[in-house]
Amino acid sequence: MNRTTLVPVALAASLLALSASPSFAVDTTSKKIALSNNFAGNSWRQAMLKSWDKVTKEALAKKVVAQAPSFTTSENQATEQAAQIQNMILQGFDAIVVNAASPTALNGAIKQACDAGIVVVSFDGIVTEPCAYRIAVDFKQLGAMQVDYFAKRGLKGNLLEIRGIAGVFVDDEIHAGITGAVAKRPEYKIVGSVHGNWTQTVAQKEVSAILSTLPPVVAVATQGGDGYGAAQAFKAAGRATPVIFMGNRQDELAWWKEQRDANKYETMSASIAPGASTFAFWVAQQILSGAKVPKDMKLPISVVTQDTLDAALKATEVGSVVNVEYSQKEVIDFIAKAK
Repeated sequence: MNRTTLVPVALAASLLALSASPSFAVDTTSKKIALSNNFAGNSWRQAMLKSWDKVTKEALAKKVVAQAPSFTTSENQATEQAAQIQNMILQGFDAIVVNAASPTALNGAIKQACDAGIVVVSFDGIVTEPCAYRIAVDFKQLGAMQVDYFAKRGLKGNLLEIRGIAGVFVDDEIHAGITGAVAKRPEYKIVGSVHGNWTQTVAQKEVSAILSTLPPVVAVATQGGDGYGAAQAFKAAGRATPVIFMGNRQDELAWWKEQRDANKYETMSASIAPGASTFAFWVAQQILSGAKVPKDMKLPISVVTQDTLDAALKATEVGSVVNVEYSQKEVIDFIAKAK
């Protein structure tokens, strides 16, 4: 399947590769890999944790590793996550997979882990500490592609930007991609910006609070988990619905289909797949097995278009996100190509 244009029909099939002969030089049966996650308050993070749990349970059943628990901080604070990582060091984990609250604030704790001989793999919310591995999509491109899509549609005028959680790598990068693309296109002006925290309810509240101060808006650039909330805010305010770029959440896709069927509404949707956590798990396992792995790896952006909307919605559970879960073999193949 071509992952650059995602229709998530390979979820179950991706797990079948676990039955294949493990490809590692060092036996990792006794190794312990932990997930340090900073936030679980939206559908993407819940899907990410569910994917981790599903794939690691299969790995445990096959005795590929000994342990693979996940831990999520309660306050989404870098200090709390740093303490969590330090506790994992004391518990003797061999590898720590991190979705980080900050690209820099965890670097001290991560360096301590590396100095203790622990493999650290960051994904989605990656870190800048050189000893850690980094797995993400091109988030700047994810921002820029939204403006490119608006231009392709022939839209001109004012944009509203909905950002994620302040201080997180993902938010900074997508924002940079959006503003960079707007700077190259004089037909657009960002007239408002709010932080929706990648959560529909927060996005709806924040957009509602700013709408009365805004001139007409032709399109909304987003970061995921905020498109449906934005649509509800415009509806409640009695304003025309702009073109809202979506973030692959099931409720966004369901709303999109409803509007398409009713009045031919058109848009596009893109995000990083929550199953990136499973990719990071297998990368950690491969490093522990002795494989040489690049420090920085980019996953493809998961895209849903007008043509693939029905298939994507059908394959996505209610309350979840368009997803791909990675097998050990897929990660081994990806690493080989990345080299």
